Amino acid sequence: MRENMTWVSEFILMGLTSDKNIQAGLFVLFGVTYLLTLLGNGLIVLLITLDPRLHLPMYFFLCHLSVVDICYTSSGVPQMLAHFLMEKKTISFALCGTQLFFALTLGGTEFLLLAAMAYDRYVAVCNPLRYTVVMSPRLCMGLAGVSWFVGVVNSAVETAVTMRLPTCGHNVLNHVACETLTLVRLACVDITLNQVVILASSVVVLMIPCSLVSLSYAHIVAAIMKIRSTQGRRKAFETCASHLTVVSMSYGMALFTYLQPASTASAEQDKVVVIFYALVTPMLNPLIYSLRNKDVKAAFRRILMKNFESKN
Repeated sequence: MRENMTWVSEFILMGLTSDKNIQAGLFVLFGVTYLLTLLGNGLIVLLITLDPRLHLPMYFFLCHLSVVDICYTSSGVPQMLAHFLMEKKTISFALCGTQLFFALTLGGTEFLLLAAMAYDRYVAVCNPLRYTVVMSPRLCMGLAGVSWFVGVVNSAVETAVTMRLPTCGHNVLNHVACETLTLVRLACVDITLNQVVILASSVVVLMIPCSLVSLSYAHIVAAIMKIRSTQGRRKAFETCASHLTVVSMSYGMALFTYLQPASTASAEQDKVVVIFYALVTPMLNPLIYSLRNKDVKAAFRRILMKNFESKN
């Protein structure tokens, strides 16, 4: 039995489809989406960096979120695009582990950053007079630092226990990228430790942040209901609308994936989830925050005017 416990040097990814015409269409669709993601999130980072009026706690976290989205989508999408043009879709063992590590790091960090942003919105609505005191630069950097640190440590542990699994020569992954559950299913040894680690990981980077977000918004809703004027309620809600939309998308898909019975899960569904997080949410996040945020739109106009005046 021990002699058969071998590790492969590369994996073969089955991808979304074997039809070349569909692959060509997906290459264009995913390529355009990827470019829009880089452009949108890059613009958000640029605006927040250049405009002093956006040097506020909320935009500090938004800047981190945009950096996470740029890195997350770049960790998998370029490979997907390349595989659409290849007959044999392979990925080396080392590159597979690297891809898994960055995907888990950035995914976990995003969930934790969203929880930090929920706390920021809670303070803004429920304790507005002390907002600048409570959400100090030190606290903001601390929350962001903890988000990144926990994301990295969680990813390192999960990647290590996943990539150590022997596959006994099996190397075909029915997926578009290296993903934890797909790799674990390929193992030919006991996976109890992996199941424990996956459960612990989902608690740390999903359930706890989701609970904190829910608690924050429960207090926010209670505070908004106490506001007597309709205009005041609308203004308070608009303060949280963009973040609430992003949270609903991100946590909603994750909870749907992890809370459903294992017997109903499928490889095709796993692919949809990966594509949703790698392409859809990173592209939509900057649109949601820019289209529904007067400060971001005003900053964009100021940058354009400044560039126009400098040329004249």
